[in-house]
Amino acid sequence: MAITIKRLAHQVLENHVNLDDTVLIGIQPRGVYLADQLVAEINKQITGTQIQYGKLDITFYRDDIRNELHVANQTDIIFSIEGKNVILIDDVLYTGRTIRAALDALLDFGRPAKVELCVLIDRRFSRQFPIQPDYVGKSIDSMISQKVKVYWKEKDGKEEVVIIA
Repeated sequence: MAITIKRLAHQVLENHVNLDDTVLIGIQPRGVYLADQLVAEINKQITGTQIQYGKLDITFYRDDIRNELHVANQTDIIFSIEGKNVILIDDVLYTGRTIRAALDALLDFGRPAKVELCVLIDRRFSRQFPIQPDYVGKSIDSMISQKVKVYWKEKDGKEEVVIIA
């Protein structure tokens, strides 16, 4: 995964040479693990530039939480996204519902100039919304009955991606 994260960082830097107008936002809870590593890798590549990095909780913006109680995560965006290029970061892109909710939540912080999506895993053939990533670590073709799980060292004690039948 380290090589994939390094490649994603290079792709972001190729498209955003000047990071002054670019912010990175990790989607809570699991997208933050990828975002933390991506920001660290970008910091290794460029020195002297402060990356604006935040974390976004989308719990109450989801359209599929109506029947059960959810515990919210923390949103930590201490800067304006007004007129900025925003890169949303998540671990797995599946139906697109998480990203749709993140776009709704993002508008509470201003109107960005552009929003891009960076994901570690893209489950290409399972969309319910017309959402496609701009930066992809790996595309996986899996059946709807399967689950793609990303394990993070900080949370799970190991780093790997598995398909669970």
